[in-house]
Amino acid sequence: MGESLSSGYKEYVAGMLAGVAIVIVGHPFDTVKVKLQKHNTEANGVRYKNGLQCTARILKTEGVKGLYRGATSSFLGMAFESSLAFGIYSQTKQFLQEGSHGEKPQLRVIVPSGAFAGAIISFILCPSELVKCRMQVQGTDSLLPGSRRYAGPLDCALETVKNERLTGLFRGGFTTLLRESIGNAVFFSTYEHVRYHMHRQLRDSSSNLTGLVDMGIGIVTGGLGGIACWSAVLPLDVAKTIIQTAPDRNHTRNPFRILESIYRRSGLKGCYTGLGPTIVRAFPANAAAIVTWEMAVKMLGIPRD
Repeated sequence: MGESLSSGYKEYVAGMLAGVAIVIVGHPFDTVKVKLQKHNTEANGVRYKNGLQCTARILKTEGVKGLYRGATSSFLGMAFESSLAFGIYSQTKQFLQEGSHGEKPQLRVIVPSGAFAGAIISFILCPSELVKCRMQVQGTDSLLPGSRRYAGPLDCALETVKNERLTGLFRGGFTTLLRESIGNAVFFSTYEHVRYHMHRQLRDSSSNLTGLVDMGIGIVTGGLGGIACWSAVLPLDVAKTIIQTAPDRNHTRNPFRILESIYRRSGLKGCYTGLGPTIVRAFPANAAAIVTWEMAVKMLGIPRD
């Protein structure tokens, strides 16, 4: 018990590195997703035809820099969030397993561990994502005249506090908590089960290529975990984006009411606005996160079951 706690910080370091990998690979896709969610769900808002057209417009008006708008807060938030997510998940799983390792993944252990980690990180993630989303929906795109407001992430955060008080940074907090709790439970359940079955199938028959096999397993498990996670929680993410970017401070913060309104107007497709760039992002970003995390775990000498 003492040994696992003393080495626990290493899991948080490995998680932080995984978060950096997620932002590097996934932020451009996230920018497109947020733009679509903000402007394609409004009753009379600007409508992009698809993710490719949105990407083309950003590149035309702002260049590659536009795809990384809001990345500063995202780097800080995601590194911290990922560090806590992987660290808390690993520590909680160890506690609930009560020292039993090497067995088939148990949902009764994985689901509460993932959900607990998600609930904790939602409190840190909410302000970071609010700043990120508000930065992402502005820009010089000619379809959005007069939308440029913030000089940078710090300016955005200060303006939010000035206009909405400190609680303004936590707008959408309940929706973020729901998204992160459900999403992390789904992600880690998918990751653990796919990893377990792939290891059983591949490790024995590929003993001479252990490093390559581990990397391949990391890519597949992380990618599939990301797709499963976002397929489950994207409607909540759509609601969160709308709540956090709504100019009206009295705009409803009930995600279910927002989704009901979108469903009446646009059907299930509207609730999954941004699905294309989200799924395209989910595989490489989460694959990069898992590969980075598992490499860091190995380098830091953390025992794995």
